[in-house]
Amino acid sequence: MKNLLIFLITVAVITIILWLFLFGKLFPYTPIILGFEKNELGNVIIYSQKGSEFQGVNGADTIITVVENFHNLQFKTKPELFIFRDSSSYIKHSPSKARFCTFPNSRIFITPWAMSEVLKGKISLEIYLKHELSHSLIFQHTGFLGALRYPDWLLEGLAVYSSNQMGTSSYPDKTRTYSLIAAGNYMPPGAYKTKIENDIILDVPDRINFIYSEFACIVDYLVTRFGRDKFIIYVKRIISEYNHEKVFEEIYGFKFENFLDDFRKDIRQKI
Repeated sequence: MKNLLIFLITVAVITIILWLFLFGKLFPYTPIILGFEKNELGNVIIYSQKGSEFQGVNGADTIITVVENFHNLQFKTKPELFIFRDSSSYIKHSPSKARFCTFPNSRIFITPWAMSEVLKGKISLEIYLKHELSHSLIFQHTGFLGALRYPDWLLEGLAVYSSNQMGTSSYPDKTRTYSLIAAGNYMPPGAYKTKIENDIILDVPDRINFIYSEFACIVDYLVTRFGRDKFIIYVKRIISEYNHEKVFEEIYGFKFENFLDDFRKDIRQKI
């Protein structure tokens, strides 16, 4: 009887895990894709859930080279994009509710409400795809565990900067971001996605988009002050070396915190 109980529990656990991979929150990592139509293009693979009416993401195929050229990296495998039938199905299959989400295995999920905003002209599909493909490219080179270690602020700042996302949709442009920072709004990069992030008060219209634009401004300041070539070296070394502060100091010659102090001081002088 005890052995039978253990067997039944084991079967139940395996069944639940299998269901989560095929139809639930672990779907981003499933090796078996059911209920989606596969469309393999020259540079990307697009999975459209059966019943999905959303089209137009084929344009991702043409911007892969642009993303690779900016980062001076190449995709190891074709990035995979997933389009969902409706919001309910997306929520069942994804642990994230972000408009677009790139997971550490480099798969990109696009929500139905994001596609709806694209059709209404509220957001640019090309810009958002460039943003997510930046993440996907970095993740393909870091690997799964390395993706979890890569500095979150740099990941987002790089994606916003490389896609020219500042000043579009509800993202403040560089001038507006500088004004908000000069007024006292500032998210320390090291605090982002930590337990102290929510303790930092920001008096801004859209908190997350301001944070992303702030990080893009930090990237812009690095590129403007020290050059794109040195910045790309920095980005690529962080992929394989996990001590960000050490890498930064070796490349730029001073501590990251001192650089951030200079960044904020320069903003105060310009505004």
